[in-house]
Amino acid sequence: MTHLSVNINKVATLRNARGENVPDVQRVAVDCEKFGAEGITVHPRPDERHIRRDDVYKLRPIVKTEFNIEGYPSEDFMRLVLQVRPEQVTLVPDAPSAVTSSSGWDVESNLDFLSGIVDRLKEAGIRSSIFVAPDEKQIKLAAKAGADRVELYTKPYADQYPTDPEAAVAPYVAASEAAHRCGLGVNAGHDLNLENLAFFRQHLPYLNEVSIGHALISDALYLGLEETIKRYKQCLIK
Repeated sequence: MTHLSVNINKVATLRNARGENVPDVQRVAVDCEKFGAEGITVHPRPDERHIRRDDVYKLRPIVKTEFNIEGYPSEDFMRLVLQVRPEQVTLVPDAPSAVTSSSGWDVESNLDFLSGIVDRLKEAGIRSSIFVAPDEKQIKLAAKAGADRVELYTKPYADQYPTDPEAAVAPYVAASEAAHRCGLGVNAGHDLNLENLAFFRQHLPYLNEVSIGHALISDALYLGLEETIKRYKQCLIK
């Protein structure tokens, strides 16, 4: 079964709106695990508009499943993850001002840079994942950089799914197979939700993990967190 990692950035966004500690980010992380999530994802940004550096340090000892930290590998970010040592670091090409991740890496143009970052993570015993489009060339280059996994950027799939699900998923099936041939694990994320997730999972031959935040937290407003996680996990049973 594919693992579900819950991105709790939006919980921190809501908390920060009032400047107090409601909702409690740490409690939500613990509850997500209690309700069945196999991982917790955070994406600390330089302006700390949602997850803060202090959150990352507080979450590290209480996350008992898999802690995944996403971000652009600036020196400041690298100092943080090398101190915290999560199970996984997902490298994204976001500019500091980006609202959300909107593209995968051009691995070819950044191969030396990413290779150096992956080496540093490997030395610290941290699994590395490179955020890429479902493109075989980029996947092969991610393997060349020494990454352990790729995370497939799934917004194009989510956008096309309502009108042509078969065409939408086809590039991701090919990407999953290509990654497996290269010895890479496969993660996926961006705009996956209760409507499109089961179809995505059923068609990909190799899918280790999905990271879902915005849609899951939004669904929890109506369904409750426990029921929402239950439904997302049901989508991941092939």
